[in-house]
Amino acid sequence: MIIGEEIELKIEKIADSGDGIARHDGLVIFVENSCPEDILRVKITGVNKKWANAKIVEVLQPSQYRTDPFCPMQKVCGACQLQFIDYNYQLKIKKQIVEDAIHKIGGLDVEVKDVIPSPQIKSYRHKVQYPISQTKVSKRILAGYYKPKSHEVVNIKYCPIQPKICDEIIDFIRNRAFDFGISGFNEKKHSGDLRHVVLRVSKFTGEVLVVLVVNATKSFDRLNDFAKFIYDSFKEVCGVCVNFNSKKTNVILGTKTECIEGNGFIKEKVINKTFKIGASSFFQINPMTAENIFGFVKNYIEKNFENPIVMDAYAGISTFGIIVSDAAKKVVSVEENSEAVELAKETVAANNVKNVEIHKMDTQVFFENEKRKFDIVILDPPRKGCTKETLESVLRITKGKVIYVSCNPATLARDLKYLSEKGAKVEFVQPFDMFCHTVHVESVAIVNIL
Repeated sequence: MIIGEEIELKIEKIADSGDGIARHDGLVIFVENSCPEDILRVKITGVNKKWANAKIVEVLQPSQYRTDPFCPMQKVCGACQLQFIDYNYQLKIKKQIVEDAIHKIGGLDVEVKDVIPSPQIKSYRHKVQYPISQTKVSKRILAGYYKPKSHEVVNIKYCPIQPKICDEIIDFIRNRAFDFGISGFNEKKHSGDLRHVVLRVSKFTGEVLVVLVVNATKSFDRLNDFAKFIYDSFKEVCGVCVNFNSKKTNVILGTKTECIEGNGFIKEKVINKTFKIGASSFFQINPMTAENIFGFVKNYIEKNFENPIVMDAYAGISTFGIIVSDAAKKVVSVEENSEAVELAKETVAANNVKNVEIHKMDTQVFFENEKRKFDIVILDPPRKGCTKETLESVLRITKGKVIYVSCNPATLARDLKYLSEKGAKVEFVQPFDMFCHTVHVESVAIVNIL
């Protein structure tokens, strides 16, 4: 097989990358923008000993699961890989991705339940992070998502997966930044002012927190004037913050944030609790699916425990801990981000919660020094999952169950394998659709510590 060769093939399944998988003469072929059961003519674009990449030349027979994407930018924008596939079938694909990880990476014979769908599949994304760039000649500001497998910004003026107000604010920033001498970021030269715009929208109040991520170490007058202009121009905007990130990194937010106008947070209601979410606080992008997850965890605890002592690790603004506090004797919450900890403390006070103990500390450091035993440990780590040291500590301090919340099936499977090898038993995995129209999937695993 050579680059440029055209062949016919049938797509078998979707990989966790979002590409379709087919086989030809014993070689695995990855095909972008393809759907299971598609019969295609494709052109080979890359080859090695074990696999090849290809792009579609012609859809000879479309899959029964193909549908028209509701966004005209779907093919050029890297945000919604699966939007051309029927939503109910997207859920089956995500279940298969989780099953493949659990069975192949984890080597575990564990039930993976059907994916619980998102209550809303349009306008669901309530956290938006747009990279900003600028054209060379006209100096127009570009704001949008990256093209697939690139750092080229697609200038997006309408995105149906986020609230309409986000389009309006982004377009306003794109068109008015020049009036204040604010330039877009040039990643190659590491020059320009505005690197990203981050928006957080409250489902509860409809308010928006605007965060301008700038290539600087401190604020400056024209930036402050622009922030005030944004704040004054939208009744929905409750605050405008500036985040400083002058490092050569792909990390979006720097460590320092200043609130220039209004409040540095939005309020969100989950089940019966109200939370403050700041510029750098971790909170799920889909508040409706988030509520499903929090409700699932709380209901599981209520059905299986009576007045348990709960550890909420990697707690963020302590959402899990505060939500399950009604079903617990005591909750111990651990988080290292200062902003999140302060907001968690304010949330505890505002909701009159008396049984949540909050610690600002690295989770593993806390575990190493913790002498208490917990009936339940809730783990909600970043995508990279947990270290072996953390998992060893979890085994030591848990006398009941671990509830592991994960946004990465591969690292979840790896960590569940480690826990199982140490004698724990995984009861089941429940996936949730947090990121509609993408291959990403959130999962909750229930682990019995024997």
